[in-house]
Amino acid sequence: MITGYSIEQVLPHRAPMILLNRFVEAGTDYGICSITISENSPFYDVARAAVPAYVGIEYMAQTIAAYAGANRLVAGGQVKIGFLLGCRKYQPLVTEFTLGTELTVHATQLVMESSGLSVFECSISDQQQVLVTARLNVFEPEDHQTWLTE
Repeated sequence: MITGYSIEQVLPHRAPMILLNRFVEAGTDYGICSITISENSPFYDVARAAVPAYVGIEYMAQTIAAYAGANRLVAGGQVKIGFLLGCRKYQPLVTEFTLGTELTVHATQLVMESSGLSVFECSISDQQQVLVTARLNVFEPEDHQTWLTE
């Protein structure tokens, strides 16, 4: 189990696009991160006192990136950029994440191909229940610059 990293250390993002508050842990095939919805949360809607549930797709994608980053750091490498290719079966039980809610985001790798393509089963839970589930397809190329410049 990998612990002890800050979210800033394991993500290839910079503020203000780091949406998660904390890297919790990672293993060889999973990652866990958390966020507490606050007035400072990106995409927070003051009128609704909430973040729309569709932002959960990015919470899941960033948890996958944190998992990959932590595993790379432990192996002596560097955090790399990856790409969210798609989301399947996004099933929210809520339409928004309300102010003060503590969310735990889980991402478990189901498939990993040598090409860098992976599929993750993801969920977002509060203290009582699973609020959202989805499967995310991601791609982590060896050289991300090739994909950004073409």
